Amino acid sequence: MTDLFSASPRLQELKTKLTLFMQEHIYPNEETFEKQLATQTSRWQIPPIMEQLKAKAKKEGLWNLWLPKYSDKGAGLTNLEFAHLCEIMGRSFIASEVFNCSAPDTGNMETIELYGNIEQKKKWLFPLLEGEIRSCFAMTEPDVASSDATNISTSITREGNYYVINGKKWWTSGAGDPRCRIAILMGKTDPNANPHKQQSMILVPMDTPGVKVVRPLNVFGYDDAPHGHCEVHFVNVKVPVTNILLGEGRGFEIAQGRLGPGRIHHCMRTIGIAERALEMMVKRVHSRSTFGKKIAEHGTIMRDVALSRIEIDQARLLVMKAAQMIDTVGAKKARKEISLIKVVCPNMCLAVLDRAIQAYGAMGVCDDTFLARAWAMVRTLRLADGPDEVHLRTIAMLEYFDQKSKL
Repeated sequence: MTDLFSASPRLQELKTKLTLFMQEHIYPNEETFEKQLATQTSRWQIPPIMEQLKAKAKKEGLWNLWLPKYSDKGAGLTNLEFAHLCEIMGRSFIASEVFNCSAPDTGNMETIELYGNIEQKKKWLFPLLEGEIRSCFAMTEPDVASSDATNISTSITREGNYYVINGKKWWTSGAGDPRCRIAILMGKTDPNANPHKQQSMILVPMDTPGVKVVRPLNVFGYDDAPHGHCEVHFVNVKVPVTNILLGEGRGFEIAQGRLGPGRIHHCMRTIGIAERALEMMVKRVHSRSTFGKKIAEHGTIMRDVALSRIEIDQARLLVMKAAQMIDTVGAKKARKEISLIKVVCPNMCLAVLDRAIQAYGAMGVCDDTFLARAWAMVRTLRLADGPDEVHLRTIAMLEYFDQKSKL
């Protein structure tokens, strides 16, 4: 597997530039971002430092690095190559947005790039690529078990040249951002069709009458402002029929094309978080002493450090393999590998974070370090990327199929 880590001169150059940018501009301004957010008249405004950092990143060519190799608007990297950069960005809560590489915008931009028409791209994709606006993805619903997407009940009903949308969504990430202009919504256009042909995806401008952001939802007490995860109601929302993506009944098809690369991004970010947590843990245990020796010299701590290194490297190998498969055989044939990393990476990262929190003691559970918030954020990925149970079921079913001839 060592060949997975070989870097082209172009990738090595980007890694060096990105790492330097993180050291010079991102880490020193994390506290600035939080202070500006806390002292504004509302937490749902954008701290000025964010736009300043975005301008610097764009000027240095560290912009839209996530865009697939087939696009001429980004760095021209494969998923495997971008994975290296995504890990570096994952080390900071604010970094991904600075480089225009944050969710849900990356998935939404790729969806519009792949399935949108020329007018949709002009109106929504290009401003998103420039970082001028942001977006959200409205899928999960409060009244059904949304981990089975066939349960989605929001209705999309055609009336002449319009679709009328009615339903309740929640955990719509990004809807709290004042720059959020467009939502990609998943709902039912034909409840009587085959279960996987009932759903469609449609573009809904956030200023359309009937769209109401009801409330932000806290994650273990964190509001994730100014991005937010919101409950959004759609009441008799009318949009032109041209806003449908790809066509009626194509929602699942779009979802499968959209979610492969995006999951690589999430998983690599968790590895970046875990690496930062391990670095913090090692530094901490070498700076304090208990019972006559450095905490780092205690066997239990050494075990925690060793297990963390083993688990991080194992997870990285799995992600690199999945990324390479998406690049070479496509997301559909990499389905098992994608499910594997969805389970492995958040659980690995949570274990490393928990050990780091334990090493920090009481300080680890408060906001004096990034550990508590990182734990809260990563814990959501065991649900937000689909519950572990669904991924484990997928892995088992695909394993049964692979071994069918041996039964």
